[in-house]
Amino acid sequence: MTDGTVRIDGNTLRLPGGVAVRFIRTLRLPETGTHPLPPGLGEFPVRRVADHADSVPEEWRARGGVMLPVHLREAMWLSFAGSSQPAALQVGVGKVCAVSGAPWSNRLARKPQNYVVLPRQPWLDGINSGKGTVRQFVAVPLGLGATVEGQVTGEEVWGGVQLQSFPLNDAELARWREAERRRSATLGGGYGGAMAAAPAPGAAPAAPMAAPGAAPRSARPRSAAMGLGVGGSMRQEVYQDERRLADWAERPSGRVFVHLVTPPEWRRITGEAPPPSPVDRAAYTRAGLPWFDYYDDDAQDLAPTDTLEGVKPVGDWLGDDHEPWQPPAGHQVHQLGDAPGAPVQDGDW
Repeated sequence: MTDGTVRIDGNTLRLPGGVAVRFIRTLRLPETGTHPLPPGLGEFPVRRVADHADSVPEEWRARGGVMLPVHLREAMWLSFAGSSQPAALQVGVGKVCAVSGAPWSNRLARKPQNYVVLPRQPWLDGINSGKGTVRQFVAVPLGLGATVEGQVTGEEVWGGVQLQSFPLNDAELARWREAERRRSATLGGGYGGAMAAAPAPGAAPAAPMAAPGAAPRSARPRSAAMGLGVGGSMRQEVYQDERRLADWAERPSGRVFVHLVTPPEWRRITGEAPPPSPVDRAAYTRAGLPWFDYYDDDAQDLAPTDTLEGVKPVGDWLGDDHEPWQPPAGHQVHQLGDAPGAPVQDGDW
């Protein structure tokens, strides 16, 4: 078994068991209609909370983990490209499961399924909210009731994103490794090689960040936490696990709390300039840049739970989105086929 260490490799979170997670900036979709997968606009920068212990809120120090900057109403998706051996990954938004809508748990469950299976699931753009669709992750401040956490639990206590990985149990992992050894000897490939190596849709390297002098750190602030609400709907399946629940380890091998911080707070805490606000959607479409559609006809989609199906978009709290929307032309929608550094400090959450 692994030692439970989580590390940052560039802007990639590496959890035990070969799990790789990147947070990708993207275009925010309209809150009406169902759309193709939006493009990637580079990675969010990720930093360890422990490296800025003198300037983060006290509760962040207690929870440990990492942080990244998001603008109000900015959208993101999670990329799992680079994940290697089979793993079950739980994704929480304010400690509400993004797959099942159930409360956060340190156990895997099947009815309803409260995890995604890697590397079969290449990315996750939002909460599982409809047959073959998800509703986009969109950043909002705590306190309005607009987050998934607020709507499902009636409180906004945690915010952020929570990740927890489970490997195969020892016997199943040994069987998988032997099958891989035999297959590699015959075909010269690796498990899920095409999927694991496939680039995330439209992902581009993050733009270099300016590093001005550190902002004053004279007083520890209150939490300026952000959480995730939902935006528009897009075509994406959350795949049903084809393994037995008993094939997975009973306990997680690693976990990490991902704090979301406003751009001004990011600059104050880290002394770094945050990424600019997202590009205008109409300008992106006019430039002829690609959108994406993905479908795996060999996988079974998970049906949404009533809890997540009823979550309302952030526009119900923040008002209508007046940014002009220009749908992509047909030729712009591309069909897709089927670490180093100090460890991240965990805490109480």
